[in-house]
Amino acid sequence: MRARVCFALLLGAMAVMGTAHAEGGCPSGMYPIGGQGVRGCAPIPGASAGQGGASPPAPPRPTGRWHDAWGAIAHSRSTSLVGTATAETSRLSAERTALKKCAVEGAHDCTVVMTYSNQCFAWVVPGVVGPGTQSGMAQAPTLEEATELAQKECRDGAGDACKPFYSDCAEPTFERF
Repeated sequence: MRARVCFALLLGAMAVMGTAHAEGGCPSGMYPIGGQGVRGCAPIPGASAGQGGASPPAPPRPTGRWHDAWGAIAHSRSTSLVGTATAETSRLSAERTALKKCAVEGAHDCTVVMTYSNQCFAWVVPGVVGPGTQSGMAQAPTLEEATELAQKECRDGAGDACKPFYSDCAEPTFERF
């Protein structure tokens, strides 16, 4: 009989130990806090969300959104008129604005020669025009890079560096919530 009672006590103790808590009486993923008779548990920073019932941190909330900016260049071969657009909200809007500005003085053959978004644009032209000359256009993240790339495309009749004709940066804007 005595052996049965000891065995029952042993089983009871094991059952209670199965629900035992970590150091200081706190569940897994928590640590004891307090002192002077006041005790509690706090979550361990970086502890797994599945332990101790701690919930995962909330994902970061956006503070705003970026809006693309578009630019375009339209050109008339017959009149050499040019139309530009910058800081437009869409490619179509930029192209329409550039074409409209090109045609405002009577050009009827304006075509879009370049569109760019969230970048800079540079157009350089030869100082001396003649056979084999051509202007250069380029877009890049910075105005310096765009100008350098445009210079590489340009051919001047005298072999000199081409002259800046037009440049712009269509920079995106941030809208805060």
